[in-house]
Order: sequence, then C-alpha cells, then structure tokens
Amino acid sequence: MTGIPKRKPARTPDLALTVQYGTRRAQLPSPAKLRRWARAALRKSARVTLRFIGEREARKLNFDFRGRDYATNVLTFTYSEKNPVEGDIAICAPVVAREAKLQGVSRDAHYAHLAVHGMLHLQGFDHMRAPEAKRMESLEVRILAGLGFEDPYGDAAPQVTRKTAKKRP
Repeated sequence: MTGIPKRKPARTPDLALTVQYGTRRAQLPSPAKLRRWARAALRKSARVTLRFIGEREARKLNFDFRGRDYATNVLTFTYSEKNPVEGDIAICAPVVAREAKLQGVSRDAHYAHLAVHGMLHLQGFDHMRAPEAKRMESLEVRILAGLGFEDPYGDAAPQVTRKTAKKRP
C-alpha cells in the first residue's frame, strides 16, 4: 500500500444523438461520422438532434430566431443547460457546400467543424466577445486536430465573406 488515495476514473459523458435529413442526402455525412465528431466536442452528457436543412428552412429559422434574413450555415437551439444538456443543431447543407468550395476544404472538414461548433454552443460556449471567441476557437482547433482536420481559423485557411443578404419576398 502506498498511502495514495485512488482517484475515481473520469466519467465519460453520455451522448444521445438523433440525426435528421430534412434535405437531400447527397454528400451528407453519415450518422456514424456525426456521432464521432459530436462526441469529440462533448464535455457534458447531452441529448441532441442534429438536422440537415435546406436554404429555405435555414433562412426562416435564422429570421424567426435571430432576426437575420439569410440562410446561415449552422444554428444551435439549447433547451436545457442542466446535465444532460438538450438541444437541436440545424446545419444548412447548401450553404456548407458553397462555403467548403470557397474555402477550399472538404465538405467533411466543414461539416465536422460545424458539428463541433454547434456542440460547443449547446454546452455554453460562445463567441460574442473577443476573449470568449478566442477560447471557443482554440477549443475547436484542438478538437478538430484530434479528428484529423486542419485549423479552420488559421492564417492559411481561406475566409468566407458574406454577401449582402437578399430581402425576403
């Protein structure tokens, strides 16, 4: 006996992930990939629905919940911050495809980034202020590196510029 108390092993957070395909499935990641990416960003147990959507749905959700009249790449809706956290992540497939092409990265790399980004938002991370943004981006970069993806924020990574959003009809 060494007299050193034994540590309890850290409990791995549980993930209940539902994947919905609300748009065509062509070139969308499989549920297995999504589970791997989401689990890599998991710090707390979570119940999450990840839904792939089209531009019309993304634009409506962005307008209804954020007052912004354009389709965005990812939206996160947190319903409970208790353990387990509960929420939805909506990823707009056409926007992701365009951004990946503009950035010169694979769709999987961009989908992985947005899945990780959305999972961190569900767990209370934000990027509204510079110190928060730096902390969240640093964590994203570490998680993505562990998954085999390059830094989406690095100097070498092309940046997407948003064109002026079209007005709603």
